[in-house]
Amino acid sequence: MHPVAITSYSIVNGLGAGRHAVLDALQSRCSGLRRCDFETVDLDTYIGRVEGVEDVRLRSGLDAYDCRNNRLAQLALENDGFAEAVGAAREMYGAARVGVFMGTSTSGMLQAELAYRRRDAKTGALPAEFAYTTTQNNFSLAAFVQDYLSLTGPVVTVSSACSSSAKVFGNAARMINAGICDAAVVGGVDSLCLTTLYGFNSLELLSRAPCRPFDAQRDGISIGEGGGFALLEKTGGPHDPLLLGIGESSDAYHMSTPHPAGLGAKLAMERALAAAGLRPGDIDYINLHGTASKTNDAAEDKAVCDVFGRSTPVSSTKGSTGHLLGAAGITEAIIALLAIEHDWMPGSMHTRTLDPGMKSNYLVENVETRVTTVLTNSFGFGGSNCSLVLGSPA
Repeated sequence: MHPVAITSYSIVNGLGAGRHAVLDALQSRCSGLRRCDFETVDLDTYIGRVEGVEDVRLRSGLDAYDCRNNRLAQLALENDGFAEAVGAAREMYGAARVGVFMGTSTSGMLQAELAYRRRDAKTGALPAEFAYTTTQNNFSLAAFVQDYLSLTGPVVTVSSACSSSAKVFGNAARMINAGICDAAVVGGVDSLCLTTLYGFNSLELLSRAPCRPFDAQRDGISIGEGGGFALLEKTGGPHDPLLLGIGESSDAYHMSTPHPAGLGAKLAMERALAAAGLRPGDIDYINLHGTASKTNDAAEDKAVCDVFGRSTPVSSTKGSTGHLLGAAGITEAIIALLAIEHDWMPGSMHTRTLDPGMKSNYLVENVETRVTTVLTNSFGFGGSNCSLVLGSPA
């Protein structure tokens, strides 16, 4: 594929709002996980909750979109000079030449949950003010971002579970390379809700402690919330990082369990390398999907070793952020960009004793070293897999 420039990006999650806050937390070995204190949830688990979302007020004229998910989106849009960068691109290319490609899995589901609490006692009707289309609907996020940024180009939502906001990079890059767009806003947001917390609990996938990827005693995931955005352009400046390659696959092995040999993950990584025109030895660091579930970590470890061998440094940052589900892809792509920008590889929070069955070169501590090319993995339920290759321009 033809490389695409990444000219601006923003991020918000339990570690903080803005890329500098998130970088500082990761480099200081801080975790954004806390005991579950969300809404009426009564579960013995840890979550990555973003402070202050309840106090956010959407910009005037966008009240119809008001829900926790879009409040998180606005927090990210207003950090890191992102909205201003998109405004400059809009002026350069025209509003119709800038696309919006968003990933989410739950969108504004919490808004529907809150509405159900207020159903009419006799008829069961939802309250009249509940606006499904602009809150719970998966397209709500993309529509909100497009309206907030005053864009009129192509707009798409991808909802493929935990690969959602990685796959949008592929949608956008193909549109840019085909000449349909000159620039694109990509990203994703997922917010805490009762459905995901109780749903993952019913699958017996929630850890009672902060999640420990690749640990011998790992026992499940910690769910977080947050999101981020990146601005892709057909050309960038001399110092802008690049989207070099995208690899996608669907192993369709099981609805909630990856293929034990990691076949789909392996195929996605191989396709990303091929699209970038790179060999396994060209990758300096891999940000793993690394959910801290027994089966997912084992399958990903095998796939990584099959493609890269055992020397390439790898780690998961979900012990710091939690698993952001539909927003995991953009979150970890931005962490990969921070690794390139600051010549640093993040270690794994809460991982104490590495599983002796794992063979990859897993980092528990941070490492400061030259980083020019990173591969980041996002794998979703149903075997929806996506790998991205990001690199420095030089």
